[in-house]
Amino acid sequence: MTPITGLDLTGFTEREPGVWTDDAGLVLSVHFFPVVPDLPAPLHEFQRLRAGLAHLTAGAGGGLIEAVPDAVDGVPAVRQLVKVPLGSRPGQAFIGSVTIPRAACSTVVKVQAAEGSMTGMREAVIMAQVGPDAYFRPHPYVEGGIGGLPSHTGDDEQWDARFPEHPLTLVRAALARITPTVTFDDRFKGLPPFDGPVAPAPPAPQAPAAKRGWFRRNGG
Repeated sequence: MTPITGLDLTGFTEREPGVWTDDAGLVLSVHFFPVVPDLPAPLHEFQRLRAGLAHLTAGAGGGLIEAVPDAVDGVPAVRQLVKVPLGSRPGQAFIGSVTIPRAACSTVVKVQAAEGSMTGMREAVIMAQVGPDAYFRPHPYVEGGIGGLPSHTGDDEQWDARFPEHPLTLVRAALARITPTVTFDDRFKGLPPFDGPVAPAPPAPQAPAAKRGWFRRNGG
């Protein structure tokens, strides 16, 4: 169950509660998490938020393509596009999500798709056109190397029209189409806003170690 009361599912078929697929291979899912959101910073500190998201994604072996502020049914949100390697075979999966955080819970709308047997075509064509020096670039949200999948111009939206069947193109377009159709229960909309992650509790004070008594010889 989620607080979502409306969602345009045109072209999608339900596979199980909260999960739908379409003929292009997209998987759409909705999620509700009744815990404090695990975002690394509040939405009003967006530079710090997306830098933290970039580090988290890279630490998991993927790459954050973009993180931008958004609003869903009037509620502040963050929209992300990430790429992750397919562990079982060559290629990548692309995941688009909109996270709508509140103080003690969050709702997430997610769209994802993976490359098929033909992988790397988009990247190869674009690199051949712009050249390797212009293709690869530092991550736009973080200074220095952060690991994970590399940041490059091949993931930019400007190339989507040239590769209309690529999973990144499909994910980005589906998320942009679906997000404005989402509506929420008024009770969710009225919850307190997310002000940032919960600070870790300080370590509990340790009782001093018991002093070892002096060893007395001869009972003295």
